[in-house]
Amino acid sequence: MDKSLNIVIPGAAGLVGQNLIIQLKEKGYQNITALDKHPENIKVLRSLHSDIKIIECDLAEPDDWQQEFENADVVLMLQAQIGSPTIEPFIRNNITSTKNILELIKKHEIPYLIHISSSVVVSLANDFYTNSKKEQEKLVVDSGLNYCILRPTLMFGWFDRKHLGWLSRFMEKVPFFPIPGHGRYMRQPLYEKDFCNIIISAMEKQPKNKIYNITGKEKIDYIDIIETIKKIKKIKTPLIKIPYILFYTLMAFYALFSKNPPFTTQQLKALIADDVFELIPWWEIFEVESTPFEAAMKETLLDESYSKFILKF
Repeated sequence: MDKSLNIVIPGAAGLVGQNLIIQLKEKGYQNITALDKHPENIKVLRSLHSDIKIIECDLAEPDDWQQEFENADVVLMLQAQIGSPTIEPFIRNNITSTKNILELIKKHEIPYLIHISSSVVVSLANDFYTNSKKEQEKLVVDSGLNYCILRPTLMFGWFDRKHLGWLSRFMEKVPFFPIPGHGRYMRQPLYEKDFCNIIISAMEKQPKNKIYNITGKEKIDYIDIIETIKKIKKIKTPLIKIPYILFYTLMAFYALFSKNPPFTTQQLKALIADDVFELIPWWEIFEVESTPFEAAMKETLLDESYSKFILKF
């Protein structure tokens, strides 16, 4: 693959984007245009990558950012609203922005698109995030463009602002760590670095109009994930199991005072949905090595280069 490829990344300052740009540069790609609207996360991106083009913009609003697609060779579409107690941000950031980007890809005849969907589109969950991601993916499939869709499960890694990263920081601050119910909710967490290398491999191989479910190779219960974090960071905080209904009530109460809570009742419902996602041999298909969960968590939590950076909600 030509390393001079012009790569445009909408939603570049989030969890996937921050990790992806690191991996792209390590593989020799330099012509990268990063688009995102979050000023604080853009600031983190700029502090790490002064050598690429970074534009702060709202992808749901037509503006000068649209001209960045004129000479693009590939679009890696990452933007997504993950959490919010109301539906409006999901419509704006998952649906409206996608329609705008797809129009630009058609207009400028950009040959290839990789869309980062989510495993929730085939899950049992019924919430704003799931429903908007389903609609977003359908827009891509119906677009008539050459695409590859990747559906990752729960991800973790450097810059993790919402999931395991937030949980690890929360554990350090509280006298006890609450576990909803029995805590035996099976997860299939996916290491962000592995996933980013899958994205790069897909960009290089360019499978035509394919959809891949990218699932963490190891199955691990939620409570065991928390225990692993506790062990790696040597945290003494005790784990206390709380009845699900009480946990749900506390989350709902907290949401009354927070416009963008890190953990919502809808995400709590998704946690206990008992989903089991398809595991394809992505390590063979994309020729990407799978990192064992505990080794990945150690790198995530202890690496001195990037573990110190915390993105904002």
